[in-house]
Amino acid sequence: MTEQPLKGKVAVVAGATRGAGRGIAVALGAAGATVYGTGRSAEGHQGEYGQRPETLEETAELVTAAGGHGIAVRADHLVPAEVAAVAARVEAEQGGLDILVNDIWGGEQLFAWDRPVWEHDLDKGLRLLRLAVETHAITSHHLLPLLVRRPGGLVVEMTDGTAEYNGPRYRNSFFYDVAKTAVLRMAFALGHELGPRGATAVALTPGWMRSELMLEHFGVTEETWREATAAEPQFGISESPAFVGRAVVALAADPEVARFNGTSHSSGGLAREYGFTDLDGSRPDAFRYLVDVEGADGPVDPAGYR
Repeated sequence: MTEQPLKGKVAVVAGATRGAGRGIAVALGAAGATVYGTGRSAEGHQGEYGQRPETLEETAELVTAAGGHGIAVRADHLVPAEVAAVAARVEAEQGGLDILVNDIWGGEQLFAWDRPVWEHDLDKGLRLLRLAVETHAITSHHLLPLLVRRPGGLVVEMTDGTAEYNGPRYRNSFFYDVAKTAVLRMAFALGHELGPRGATAVALTPGWMRSELMLEHFGVTEETWREATAAEPQFGISESPAFVGRAVVALAADPEVARFNGTSHSSGGLAREYGFTDLDGSRPDAFRYLVDVEGADGPVDPAGYR
């Protein structure tokens, strides 16, 4: 693999302000891509989590500093006209698109764990579905015409859990479960529509990711995250946002990525496939760990899954 295998490629990362979206955008930049990062949390504007320090402009700066070309474009992905404007700008400036990452989420504060649908706040549940499903459909509708212009395009649908893992398991709540399963199915459906047109769609999940929100929850930083394992040993299987970013780069740089069309993957699984590592040189495999924990008689050491 060359030092910048995606030099000359154009990517749109929808939901690039923080978490996985930012990690993916920066990794694509390090691989040489031009990256349009979109979302609502631009300077002077709030996103789903209120007033937070992360902005699209900051993500764009990180992309450029990593070696790519970062471009921040504020857009509400629930508003079709605003997403159409993103597509029009990319077309005018680049003439086409090579990589689309659908990472819009924003639902962390909208679901209640293990609360049946009849007890769950309905407005929050429906809002979650709109953010997690409707935004992805709107984004694909407007941006995929640019992607199919060029051979070898890649669409990555970001979700939580692989099809294999989620299939037999209830994921947190009715609304959360439906949302994450819907995104898995989107990748499958897009695979059928894109494959004959020379492009590839996959679903991708990180493991337990050390997002800005998660680090704040445990009162640690990316540099001190291991301190949190004293209170929560399973946090030892966590991964940085850069890990799933490197997974996207590996897929986008693979000339035979079409073999994965319509399938779902985890960052840990792709690390075994492609050989990339997290920032600390490890290869955390959260979903393999979770499966083994379910069948264990006692505690399972996360260190054995890195």
